[in-house]
Amino acid sequence: MEVADPLAVEAADTAWLIVACAMVLLMTPALAFFYGGLVRSKNALNTMMMSFAALGTVVVAWAILGYSLAFAPGNAWLGGLEFAFLRGVGLEPQGSIPHLLFMAFQGTFAIITAALISGAIAERMRFGAYLLFINLWMLAVYAPVCHWVWGDGWLARLGALDFAGGTVVHVNAGMAAIVAAMVLGPRRDYGRQALLPHNVPFVLLGAGLLWFGWFGFNAGSALAADATAALAFVNTLLAPAAALAAWMFLDRLSTRKMTAVGAATGIVVGLVAITPAAGFVGPMSALAIGALAAIPSYFAIMKRSKTRLDDSLEVAAAHGLGGMTGAVLTGIFATAAWGGTDGLVAGNWKQAAMQVVAVLAVMAFSGVMSFALLKAVNLVLPLRVSSREEGTGLDVPMHGEEAYTHGEGALLLIPSAAKTTQRSAPAAAHEPLEAGA
Repeated sequence: MEVADPLAVEAADTAWLIVACAMVLLMTPALAFFYGGLVRSKNALNTMMMSFAALGTVVVAWAILGYSLAFAPGNAWLGGLEFAFLRGVGLEPQGSIPHLLFMAFQGTFAIITAALISGAIAERMRFGAYLLFINLWMLAVYAPVCHWVWGDGWLARLGALDFAGGTVVHVNAGMAAIVAAMVLGPRRDYGRQALLPHNVPFVLLGAGLLWFGWFGFNAGSALAADATAALAFVNTLLAPAAALAAWMFLDRLSTRKMTAVGAATGIVVGLVAITPAAGFVGPMSALAIGALAAIPSYFAIMKRSKTRLDDSLEVAAAHGLGGMTGAVLTGIFATAAWGGTDGLVAGNWKQAAMQVVAVLAVMAFSGVMSFALLKAVNLVLPLRVSSREEGTGLDVPMHGEEAYTHGEGALLLIPSAAKTTQRSAPAAAHEPLEAGA
């Protein structure tokens, strides 16, 4: 193992990346609260576990193979095996920080990207099949796309801009979410009864913690404690604020109410949209990106609820469409004056075209590969829970525990000398409630 060169590794940069890495890691528990609050109480624990489990399995797979496929020297499409099992990944400098820290920081991105997909298949996918799928997906889909953009792959060579993951993280996960929702099919009560969030304060808590962690996500992607990190930090403050304001305005026009779930969703859409642009645009452009991104995502959620696509927690609209919008707007608003490449506003239409190519390429690759992986997993482990398990909720069948042991929607565990049986609470307590936009 090589030892860090004290002349090459910057103490300030290293300290900031350590903090940023911890902040991004916090985003996955934050996502658990955000998603967990949006589902029915009988599925709250299962939904939150889908995020927490990724903290273990995905980061192990990333260290063993994923990091190498994403960042080891390879070709334009995929990294090699030079860094498999973290061989050659030590304290030597990667830029101005230790290589090992760079690997860990990128690993936190892999974790939350895989966990994002769970929102589309909440309340109906078997937990074991889900874990197998997201780990295979991270290796076969996320790592190659990561290499394309950040590992000197073909999109990087083309000149596509993605500061912190608009295409790598959000378009990628959003497309996988659409495919997963289509393959599994809708929940049995979808379209027949309202399926409302059971704990809106959880949703707000999750959104707030996501916003906090996102400062590390975006500003940390500068990989240094410098002016670019400061710009990304400020833009991560401004864009979600603009999206939140725009979302509340749209809510008011549409429903005459400003909903808390809508506000939380608006924050996430603004965060997603500024991610690819955070270090390439000025503050006023960040405000514009946040406000503009709210519009297509808001109306996509309104439209989706009237279709048969049961994207349970609106992953496609918030992350997929938000990432697409942000990636394209990066090509419009980016300027060399703020550290990026001039975009359409500065007279460079080619940059906007490159952004569209990047979005379409990631959508196509993620869509095809996600479909193939889901079908392959289904040959080994059934993807969907039984109708009975879906009706009673997945907390007890999948985990042997409950989020809530008393109150509406709880299952009563009745011990006996022979076995422990399950008895549902009154049927009215299990009336499905839908996660609103």
